[in-house]
Amino acid sequence: MSTPAPPLPRRLLAEFLGTALLVAVVVGSGIAAQQLSPEDVGLQLLENSIATVLGLTVLILLFGPVSGAHFNPVVSLADWFLGRRTGHGLTLPDVGAYTVAQVLGSIGGSVLANAMFDVGTSISTKDRATGGRLLAEVVATTFLLALIFALVRSGRGAIAAPAVGAYIGAAYWFTSSTSFANPAVTIGRIFSDTFAGIAPGSAVAFIAAQLVGLAVGIVVTLGLYPDISATADDVVVPHPAHSTPRSTP
Repeated sequence: MSTPAPPLPRRLLAEFLGTALLVAVVVGSGIAAQQLSPEDVGLQLLENSIATVLGLTVLILLFGPVSGAHFNPVVSLADWFLGRRTGHGLTLPDVGAYTVAQVLGSIGGSVLANAMFDVGTSISTKDRATGGRLLAEVVATTFLLALIFALVRSGRGAIAAPAVGAYIGAAYWFTSSTSFANPAVTIGRIFSDTFAGIAPGSAVAFIAAQLVGLAVGIVVTLGLYPDISATADDVVVPHPAHSTPRSTP
């Protein structure tokens, strides 16, 4: 019999803090990059991506044993959808609670990063929505999900921290959108008119693309691993699960 999951409030605290710190890393390193390399956008992106890779890896290791370190509503939704037939993974009410914690944490992380660099919190004016970038968000989200569930299904969830960090680091460069791939983080980045910011109109378009990526990612995952539902409890990393499978909602 598996170890019971931590109480929901503890898991929500982990998701709130983890997402907040993730956004603080993304936004804060973007501000630092702008200040340190004001004339070189390529170098700014390199500095921002390196900090994000390292920060995400550490945060998954820190919070994963409590909540699974989703930090991302599309991961939580995929966890519920893929596990619902066998009673594994999150329940739908848990997905809603996770999403609220992730979004609030993301906004808090953006405000925190602004404060640390003495930058006022304001709504971003950076328009990022183009056809190519929206396609990039679909691609980035699709294969983020496929990677996470492939690691879990093959029993390699313990290496998810470096693997997911490496994927996001690569996706900063091979996608034109710099791989947001996360609706909560996208919302948080609205609240910083800096290097990592995104205008509200672009954020809506990015989130829509990410939801398309969620659907495609689920199809890809099921095509590769039809029996993935039995391991949904260990997304993103192995963590205490329900002692018995829950009933299907």
